[in-house]
Amino acid sequence: MDCVICCTTPILPILKPPRNTICAACYEGARTVIALMDNLAIDSSDEKGVAPLANLPKWMINMKEIEEELNEKISFLSGFISLFRQQILTDIKLKPGNDEPPIPAHRALLASRSEIFKNMLDSDDACKTPASDTISFQELSHEELECLLEFLYCGSLTTEKIERHVYSLAIAADKYEIPYLLKFCERRMLTSLDSSNALDVLEVSDVCSNTTLKESALSFIVKNMEDVVFSHKYDAFASKNPHLGLEITRAYFIDSKSRRN
Repeated sequence: MDCVICCTTPILPILKPPRNTICAACYEGARTVIALMDNLAIDSSDEKGVAPLANLPKWMINMKEIEEELNEKISFLSGFISLFRQQILTDIKLKPGNDEPPIPAHRALLASRSEIFKNMLDSDDACKTPASDTISFQELSHEELECLLEFLYCGSLTTEKIERHVYSLAIAADKYEIPYLLKFCERRMLTSLDSSNALDVLEVSDVCSNTTLKESALSFIVKNMEDVVFSHKYDAFASKNPHLGLEITRAYFIDSKSRRN
C-alpha cells in the first residue's frame, strides 16, 4: 500500500489512496515526534501557554551543555590512565601467571577501586602487602591483567578487549569485589548472548553466583536447546560442570511442563 507521505511514485487520481493512508515507518516516526513534543511540554509545565516545539532549541542547548560537561570530566579523569601507561610514580607491581613480567601500578588507585585490594595493601598491618612487594595474580595472563588495570584506571575498555577477556574479567571482578566492572561485563555478556557462548556465560554466572546472568543464560539455552546441547562444546562442558548440566535438564523439563499447561 502506497504512503501519502513518503511515496515518490506518481499515482493516478483514480488509484490514489485515502489521504490518511501512511506506511508503518512514517507512522512510527510520527509517534516519536509526538512523544518528544509531549516530553517537552512536561519539561516546560511551569511555562504556561508555551507551545512544546518552542522549547526545542532550549532543550537542545541544554543537552549540548551536558555533553560538553561530561566530555570535560572524561578529559579530566583521563590523567589516571596516562600515569598507568607511562608508568609515572608507580609504587607497586602486579605479577600475572605463567612467569610473565609484572605490571607497575599505583597502590592508592588500587585501594580506591576495591576493598580487597585495600586490605591487601594496608601498610599499617605488618601482615599485609608492603609497599615494595609484588602482588601475584596467578589466574590472569599478562594481557588479562593489563585489561583489568586499564579498566580500573579509566572505567572502560575497547570492544575488542572486552570481547576477548569478558569471562576472565568478570571472574576477577567478582573475586576482588569490583562491582562496576562486574556489571560492565554482565551487560556485555547479556547483549552478546547466543548459541555459541551461552554455556560459557552459564559457567561464569555459576562461578560468580550471579543470579541474573544465570537465569538469562538458562532461559536462552532452554529456548535453543537443540543448538546448544548438540554443539561441539557441550560434552566438555557437561563433563566439567555436571551440576550445571543437571540444571539445564531440570530447566528444560520445567519449561516443557509449563507450556503444556
